[in-house]
Amino acid sequence: MYLGTQIRPKSDDDYRVLAQLGVKHICGYPSEPASEWTVASLSRYKEKVESFGLTIDVLELPLGSRGISHAENPNIMLGKSPERDKEIDHICELIRIVNAVEVPAVKYNLNIAGVISTEPAIGRGGSIAREFVYSDVKDRSRLTIAGKVDADMMWERIGYFIDRVVPVATEHRIRMACHPHDPGVPSSEGIYGVDRVLGSVDGLKRFVDLSNSSYHGLNFCQGSISEMLDKPGNEIYDVIRYFGERDRIFNVHFRNIKGGFLDFTETFPDDGDVNMYRAMVAYKDVGYKYMLMPDHAPDVSGDNSKMVAFAFCFGYIRGMLQSVCEES
Repeated sequence: MYLGTQIRPKSDDDYRVLAQLGVKHICGYPSEPASEWTVASLSRYKEKVESFGLTIDVLELPLGSRGISHAENPNIMLGKSPERDKEIDHICELIRIVNAVEVPAVKYNLNIAGVISTEPAIGRGGSIAREFVYSDVKDRSRLTIAGKVDADMMWERIGYFIDRVVPVATEHRIRMACHPHDPGVPSSEGIYGVDRVLGSVDGLKRFVDLSNSSYHGLNFCQGSISEMLDKPGNEIYDVIRYFGERDRIFNVHFRNIKGGFLDFTETFPDDGDVNMYRAMVAYKDVGYKYMLMPDHAPDVSGDNSKMVAFAFCFGYIRGMLQSVCEES
């Protein structure tokens, strides 16, 4: 396992800074929208990234974390045929292109409600941190454009996608890393009319069981999964081992929180309830061999604040990797 990032560079200097900070592996973000990807355009982008001494480990499919009203390919999770079949065909073509340029993995989301937060919290030193308190969510019974979507409907739509896309990914040896729903909410209530089935550990277990392909797995957001647990400081390590022992972890968002299910605040990695050293040892023990990356770092003061916050996280992860991986 090794240090990586999903920060989106704003300039060539940002690529240089990543290399200078010891980050060699990234999630890539081509300038063209995915609808315009070609083997030639991705090859040019890959050559540019590599000119800074960096390697693209993962590309993001146009199945993002925003709510369904802003989705690039909404019909997949709206369950509308034949429109979803056209979108799935496009996703499959993108996988073929990713294979052609020799990038080994893609990341994606399968959600409707998007990432949900409440009012931000004041973190260490006055930093601004994302917070979620379920009881504070305003009008959580309102519906999205998807209407009421119960668990059976969600699983049909997810399964329909997996059944058609994972065989193509398997044929072309592209790891498919799906992000959990963030945050999880009670299945009996849902949020915005949606049962967030990938917002629980049991739901993620069912998800990985949808296909026995070794190319079907998780973008394992340790923060999001900690948010599903009552006591993440006690429970997250067994969850890492469960999915890691089955080789279903393809990328790790190495993120910490304070709190737990339905009431949490995101933190810097050294400032939360999870023992991150113990978590990294668990990844090592299960033989995890891909990127560990920061995610959702609190906002700090000053210029280029995101890169500054991530730089702290890079150093934290890099130092911990050296410690854990050098142990016998």
